[in-house]
Amino acid sequence: MAPLDSVRRRPGHRLRRAAVLLVAVLAGLIALPGAAVAAPGAQLNAADMTLLNGVRLAGLWEMPAGQMAAEKGRSARVREIGAEISRQHGVLDQLVVDAANKLGTTLPTDPTAEQKGWLGEMQEARGTQFDQIFVTRLRVAHGKIFPVIGAVRASTRDPIVRKLADEANKFVGDHMAMLESTGLVRWQQLPPAALPPAQSDSLLAAARAGAPVGPSTGVSTTVVWLVFLAALGTAGLATYRMLRRG
Repeated sequence: MAPLDSVRRRPGHRLRRAAVLLVAVLAGLIALPGAAVAAPGAQLNAADMTLLNGVRLAGLWEMPAGQMAAEKGRSARVREIGAEISRQHGVLDQLVVDAANKLGTTLPTDPTAEQKGWLGEMQEARGTQFDQIFVTRLRVAHGKIFPVIGAVRASTRDPIVRKLADEANKFVGDHMAMLESTGLVRWQQLPPAALPPAQSDSLLAAARAGAPVGPSTGVSTTVVWLVFLAALGTAGLATYRMLRRG
């Protein structure tokens, strides 16, 4: 038979154990559901890097191209927008460098071979020929990066990349408008618009089925709460039984 003092201590001891158990479960209930939501933009994907590299490369060749236009453009308008595009690309280039530093990634340091070829073409051109080459090359280049910006802005999970896309979108839109204001854009020679495949049917089907649209790597908040409510109920039942034994 257990000593009398030991018997008398049992109810209080069980109460303390029950309290500790409830505190532990409640602490988990508060902390873990929040931890189950993945932080957005934890890792860059290929689309994010395409935007970062594209914006950087654009600045590396369009800044010197704009400077050339400011110095040797035949028309006053070409000289004016050349200087402005060069200046604005200096601002945008600093923005993409800052974004890359925050993200811990590296950027190109030289234009591509194709971009260097465009610069060489401009260096050899004179007069109205230069004006036409400058406007044509830059307008085509801006038209290529413009849809990339929109696609990344719509899908990126990283807030730094999203902010850069917003900023780049404004600059590129302004540059296209400036180039078009020269009257030298040859619209028939621009590459046709490349639209992504239609996804309306698959999106509608997913919505009707209640399925998530696109890939999902996180844990459903509903599932987390159900698991913890079940755990809380189990803990409560265990506590009740411990108290009844006392």
